[in-house]
Amino acid sequence: MKAHNRTVIFISDGTGITAETLGNGLLSQFEDIAFHHLRLPFIDSPEKVDHCLERIAAIGKLDGIRPLVIMTMMNPQLGARLRQADALILDLFGAFIAPLEHELGARSSHTAGRMHGHSSREYAHRIEAMNFALAHDDGISATKLQQADVILVGVSRSGKTPTCLYLSMQFGLKAANYPLIPEDFERGRLPDTLLPFRDKLFGLTIAPEQLQRIRQERKPNSKYAALENCRYEVAAAESLMDRANIRYFDMTARSIEEIAVQLLQAVRRED
Repeated sequence: MKAHNRTVIFISDGTGITAETLGNGLLSQFEDIAFHHLRLPFIDSPEKVDHCLERIAAIGKLDGIRPLVIMTMMNPQLGARLRQADALILDLFGAFIAPLEHELGARSSHTAGRMHGHSSREYAHRIEAMNFALAHDDGISATKLQQADVILVGVSRSGKTPTCLYLSMQFGLKAANYPLIPEDFERGRLPDTLLPFRDKLFGLTIAPEQLQRIRQERKPNSKYAALENCRYEVAAAESLMDRANIRYFDMTARSIEEIAVQLLQAVRRED
């Protein structure tokens, strides 16, 4: 394996979602390096730790360079054992829990999975929001749109569905989305279904060249994926949103996470 390719292993005694989310934020700063990701969740016993150590050693031998290990281990004994691995160890909880305990004058519960507890009201709210997003994806249903916190519009494959799902999963927002299609451009106005909810409407746009690449994977060599058609649809959608005074966000160089946070801020300002 070349030096610019590295294996990164996310290890946790919980789901590993926190380790992967925070770790990916750090790794995103190194654009010239290709990372191979491996998540090892629920490492909550000495036997599982020993298995992890074996895998880390095997990966290091295969790659010819030590792997990166990003971990969130709440059990200090298991975490200490993992730190013996021949790897670069980034202990995210270890780096922050001790200073927080010192500052707050209190001990952490050292309990795995606190962020993802299924008994909380917030968790139930997120599940309800996810169901809403799925039921109102791609204009499937116009019922109960008055319950939506946000309604996204944009051309097909501009990122509406994953953004809605992220808003629902991470923030508990009820997010619907509606595709803008050639018939809307010919009329020069928004679909009648959406007109009562203008205060909840936000748009997504994307560079035609990137849209063409995405559509080409879905429907190769079709009019739908043709660059000329992508240019037309993006320009027509942006013009329509401008006339309707809808704020829209460009997905071209931003991640779904970044756009979702911007949308969240915009929705809260509207409230």
